[in-house]
Amino acid sequence: MSHCSEVIAEVRGHVGCITLNRPQALNALSLAMIRAITAALRAWQRDVGVVAIAIRGVGKSAPFGHFCAGGDIRFFHRAALSGDAELDDFFTEEYALNHFIHRFEKPVVVLLDGIVMGGGMGLAQGATHRVVTENSRLAMPETLIGLFPDVGGGYFLSRLKGHLGEWLALTGTVVGAATAIKIGWADRYVPSHRLAQLWEALAQANLAGEGGLSECLAEFEEPVVPVDPALDSLMDPSTGPTITALIDRCFGQPTVSEIVATLASTDHPWAKTTLEALAKRSPLMLHVAFEQIRRARGMTLADELRMERDLVRHCFHLHHLNRRAGQTETAEGIRALAIDKDHHPRWEPAALTEVTAEMVDPFFVSPWPSWAHPLRELRD
Repeated sequence: MSHCSEVIAEVRGHVGCITLNRPQALNALSLAMIRAITAALRAWQRDVGVVAIAIRGVGKSAPFGHFCAGGDIRFFHRAALSGDAELDDFFTEEYALNHFIHRFEKPVVVLLDGIVMGGGMGLAQGATHRVVTENSRLAMPETLIGLFPDVGGGYFLSRLKGHLGEWLALTGTVVGAATAIKIGWADRYVPSHRLAQLWEALAQANLAGEGGLSECLAEFEEPVVPVDPALDSLMDPSTGPTITALIDRCFGQPTVSEIVATLASTDHPWAKTTLEALAKRSPLMLHVAFEQIRRARGMTLADELRMERDLVRHCFHLHHLNRRAGQTETAEGIRALAIDKDHHPRWEPAALTEVTAEMVDPFFVSPWPSWAHPLRELRD
């Protein structure tokens, strides 16, 4: 079905199976991959013979590997510097795909082995059945590259309990299987060595009846094994005061500056490591991401994705700060992490206290009239 070698789309039994086949790049998404996934899902939504969808990432030498490390950030950097119009196409089509998965009319199973970050989370969080393994590492780490948690991140982060969304958006904290299930980022735990059997079982099972898919998954499900003992224990009320209470107190503050001040006055090792994480992020994009989460709580998915499309346009065209494509926070963050790999981004402003409302507010002004917005067709 697919004409993209980096996506294998096939019907096996009554399941439309998608394999992300770019293991050398940790299955990071290209525009061609986004188009291939979208085309397959559109065809299968109309196909009465397909009753469910399953998505996995392949490894370099194994049928399963890292699910998806995100979007192709090297492409972002190259396209931004060269003025490549495909950069706009990438985000428009990726966000439309995210919306499509959230609103898909058939069950979607995602097998989230290994790294699941950024664009991988965008594919995963709209699915109806999210399976994690002992290898799973989930995160929305965009502020580290001068971006914000996109791909619907504002929507699904803002729906987490309390102020977990602000914490995960600003710090980019990586969580394992146990924490992912606890906070609502995943539904079931299956050991990685059983994924191949599960993949085959999905193709052979009778999924037409009510509950058939859940029964098939339940055959392979096991009690979750904590893979991040330090974090998982802090999320567990049986071990004493939980990290959740600290998160709500610190990240429930009305501004980023007050979050930092509250963390600084909190005598707990978690507060110290959290401050260290925030210090590595773009101060400007911490403020933008915070505002994104707060606004998203009252938005529909379609409206939130339209807001994200506005935000990402500003991230690569920072006109209100008179900064050209190569001078943006996003270009600088990607340069430091993936191009020069010096891990020393030169953020501008360099300090949280230097960020003003005049720098942040224009991010939330759409560069398009509503009738011309790239995602104007999205409906909830």
